Amino acid sequence: MRENPYREDREELKELLKQYQNLKTGRSHSFLEEDAFERIIDHFDEKDDLPEALEASEIGLSQFPYSSQLMIKKADLLLASRKYKDALQVLELAELYDGSDVNLYILKTDAYLALDQQAKAVELLEAALGLFEGEERLDLLFELADVYDDYEEFDKVFDCLKLILEEEPNNEEALYKICFWTDFTGRNEESITLHQQIIEEFPFSELAWFNLAAAYQGLKLYEKSIDAYQYAVAIDEKFDYAYRNMGDAYLRLRKYKEAIEVLEKVLELTRPEDVIYEAIGHCFHRMGNYAQARFHYKKAVHLNPDDSKLHYKIAVTYMLEEQWQSAVKQLENAMRIHRAIPEYNLAMGECRMNLLQYKEAIQYFGTVVRNKPKNVAGWEALISCLIKAEFYDEAIEQCKASMKATEGKPVFLFYYSTILFALGKSKDALQKLELAMEKAPKLLKKFIELNPSILQNNQVVDIVARYKKGKKI
Repeated sequence: MRENPYREDREELKELLKQYQNLKTGRSHSFLEEDAFERIIDHFDEKDDLPEALEASEIGLSQFPYSSQLMIKKADLLLASRKYKDALQVLELAELYDGSDVNLYILKTDAYLALDQQAKAVELLEAALGLFEGEERLDLLFELADVYDDYEEFDKVFDCLKLILEEEPNNEEALYKICFWTDFTGRNEESITLHQQIIEEFPFSELAWFNLAAAYQGLKLYEKSIDAYQYAVAIDEKFDYAYRNMGDAYLRLRKYKEAIEVLEKVLELTRPEDVIYEAIGHCFHRMGNYAQARFHYKKAVHLNPDDSKLHYKIAVTYMLEEQWQSAVKQLENAMRIHRAIPEYNLAMGECRMNLLQYKEAIQYFGTVVRNKPKNVAGWEALISCLIKAEFYDEAIEQCKASMKATEGKPVFLFYYSTILFALGKSKDALQKLELAMEKAPKLLKKFIELNPSILQNNQVVDIVARYKKGKKI
């Protein structure tokens, strides 16, 4: 056994390079074998000295003109130099001498793709598949999958990866890739069958369990996906992507406590990410724990301060606790980043209205209806604010505008009736209420919310009672 093989190899290469330089300059030199030229070419290639590597390949071929290996190396260098047609000519010649080298077909494929001749690349690889087996056949299938990807034949990419896994079920690269392509092509049922077969043969393949879980998740079979992810993390307890996806599955099932547990595991295993903190915040939000929701949203903001949505989510937690001033500060942060988003303006308007800052609120609600004139919620907020501020004439004008913009949504008849009652125009108000009840009796609650004491009006009660008897409310 050699004591220092690396040093010996280095000394040997040094001697080869010396003899090569002697050959180039016409000095006396030792005979260089074919494999010596291969090592010399690789040396220059690794140093990114393409011109020197190409020259070495040409000198090598002058010594060994029928060497397909040297031709293949030269073609590889020509491809790197973007001389695609020249590379193809060299490869055609190499094939005449030895067509059994899989690299020949892979390099030809690269040349065809570079020349935008995908059809030729596909034809070549499909024909070559019948000539090889084992690792070489798998290499060709991977190459073919890349060609189909480039050619946008995405289902065929999946087919190639499936073939690879049928021949070598534990192929790690294929297991990684097929997960993405299953999701992309939607071929979840096939993926489930394939990975169940793999698991029968390799029950401790965490990637197979992960892919099975992801396919179940793609079909919205969240309970089954969680079971499969749990097998994956039992095999590899540091499999952070499995915990991440499991968290999403628990979220879909509205099992927020379980989602928090597995998402916190992701934070233990990987660098902190804003999306994970945001997801945990969402869970606490849905559980009604607004303080914890804020805590995690703020951690997300710290990692991604330019995400206006995170500032908005913090504001919403304050709004749910009626901490209007704190909500305003967060909405100001959100609107510094994205001012015109309707949801932000709507929220800011609500905060200002609850702070009795009606004019400011009206401006924000006005922005919403200008940007999204068909949005019913924007008009409702604007008119409701005008009513609370007792700007009744403007409220009537906006009622008319809202009905025109929303093609006569009956909810605005209830608003119109409310305003007329406030102005003391009871006869007109009752007519509008009657018309509103005729069109949409289920929206009566909106009318009552605007003025709960209106039910003390006997004429209003009579209209409501009549529609309760005649129609379901």
